Amino acid sequence: MGRVTERRRVLRVRGEAASHRADTLVAEEPLEIRLGGRALAITMRTPGDDFALATGFLVSEGVVATADEVASVVYCAGAQADGSNTYNIVDVRLAPGVPVPDITLERNVYTTSSCGLCGKASLDAVRTATRMPTPDPHNPRITPELLSTLPDRLRAAQTVFDRTGGLHAAALFT
Repeated sequence: MGRVTERRRVLRVRGEAASHRADTLVAEEPLEIRLGGRALAITMRTPGDDFALATGFLVSEGVVATADEVASVVYCAGAQADGSNTYNIVDVRLAPGVPVPDITLERNVYTTSSCGLCGKASLDAVRTATRMPTPDPHNPRITPELLSTLPDRLRAAQTVFDRTGGLHAAALFT
């Protein structure tokens, strides 16, 4: 099952009847995101698409806007004292010429697996600067008919949810 899920003994309660049984649960582990070798943020996540998560975080923070601004994303070796790798630390290297933001002790980014509003210190912080163009709400680029099909398409791709009954999902459709 890999690190995405794990089997655990759980207590199942149905009315007044209780029983123990094995269940498949979604795994959750911390991920440290480094930028150019320096710690930037730690978030909790289900292991799997760590490189996409780290890159998406940098997009949401306005550090990068396009894929060609990222030179590489790699797991950091030697994360444990014995030198073994936990696969819980990634380092993102920016492409030549892409400015690296000032990462100081004052820049401690709190991340969650929420929508992004929780943990913000102020409403101004919610309006995070992005380098992505904001769509014109008066000129939608997607038809209502297509939009209504997307939840079912997303659900069809959620195999881990089928096994566990609990996992957040996000999708990018073109």
